[in-house]
Amino acid sequence: MAVDKFPIIETDRLVLRQITKDDAEDIFTYLSDEKVMQYYGLEPFKSIDEALEEIAWYQSIFDENSGIRWGITLKGHGKVIGSCGFLNKVPRHYRSEIGFELSKDFWGQGIASEALEAVVKYGFEQLNLQRIQALIEPPNISSQKLVERNGFIKEGLLRNYEFTCGKFDDLFMYSLIKQDFES
Repeated sequence: MAVDKFPIIETDRLVLRQITKDDAEDIFTYLSDEKVMQYYGLEPFKSIDEALEEIAWYQSIFDENSGIRWGITLKGHGKVIGSCGFLNKVPRHYRSEIGFELSKDFWGQGIASEALEAVVKYGFEQLNLQRIQALIEPPNISSQKLVERNGFIKEGLLRNYEFTCGKFDDLFMYSLIKQDFES
């Protein structure tokens, strides 16, 4: 199912919305942080131009209907503190990957979990996905715990699955299927 107008998702504490060029400074702030970028697959950003390129990529995956990435904001504040969304959507197979990151200033407050839960729900209910998968580096324990708390099952290890930042990375494959989400 293609989405023409960018959807806004509201939760108890959050507004998930489209990221625009006006958010470049916010994006740069957390994507230039080594701790945030440790398992992101890119080097920490060094310029606003890199943040603008990331925003352009978010727009391109939306325009191509291959994904959708929401900016995470706290209700009553416009500042983007992270993002969450789908990429590598395969409509023919009703599946997509999910990804997320959050500014270090907001870790440990349940924000990533709240955003992930809302995006997963949107994926199953609005995009008619059957399977949502997450690829996570083995040392990224906090992301593994996050998806496990949200019902994802670890399926196995994909050895040397990606080449990022000058090295091959193993990735755990996690998945959540619609029936498990509904029950």
